Amino acid sequence: MATGRTHRPATRSRGIPEATVARLPLYLRALTALSERSVPTVSSEELAAAAGVNSAKLRKDFSYLGSYGTRGVGYDVEYLVYQISRELGLTQDWPVVIVGIGNLGAALANYGGFASRGFRVAALIDADPEMAGKQVAGITVQHSDEMERIISEHGVSIGVITTPPGVAQQVCERLVGAGVTSILNFAPTVLSVPDGVDVRKVDLSIELQILAFHEQRKAGEEAASDGAGPAAAARKQSADKGPDGDVPAVMPA
Repeated sequence: MATGRTHRPATRSRGIPEATVARLPLYLRALTALSERSVPTVSSEELAAAAGVNSAKLRKDFSYLGSYGTRGVGYDVEYLVYQISRELGLTQDWPVVIVGIGNLGAALANYGGFASRGFRVAALIDADPEMAGKQVAGITVQHSDEMERIISEHGVSIGVITTPPGVAQQVCERLVGAGVTSILNFAPTVLSVPDGVDVRKVDLSIELQILAFHEQRKAGEEAASDGAGPAAAARKQSADKGPDGDVPAVMPA
């Protein structure tokens, strides 16, 4: 297998929009599940539902791949798995380094889904001398002093940063200086990188805050529908009063 340093995915050169690129992994995950169940073909509607998008958007996305399916039959599952894997660069080996082997870094190192998707954890790196030499997920943690040598020896082009935010930029600069051109950043900070370097940010706290916003909005909608809002309470109070104020509108006979 070729390594990640010898070839780059062709998505940009073929003019595939970034939004489409972001959805390709969703399609691939759904298609892989179908393939594992030995499903030979799938309709655009079925695949769109499995991927969580609408079918018109899916067909548009696949048109960028040159895949239009067969009327009345649908899409060939195995061929689409190959097509999308090729576009994402997953038909080759991508060595990855993880920098910062705390709880999150160790959890990522132990994740078994990387290898099946074309990513090989080539090295684990940490600045703590007490971590150096320890085994995590069957890989020996190496000290950050060795970072440049490790990246060069393994031909690494993808780095994962799981360090505290205060040192993330410094780690990023060292990774880039050593030849890394794609970074997955889990540190809660914005990284500054030169042109030609791609950064994907994963901030779990931000995602939780967004979920909290939606939960608050749903709670407000439920309160309004139950008549618990201030406006509803005012309307109820007004309805309970007669034309003379506190006197009921309908007097007993």
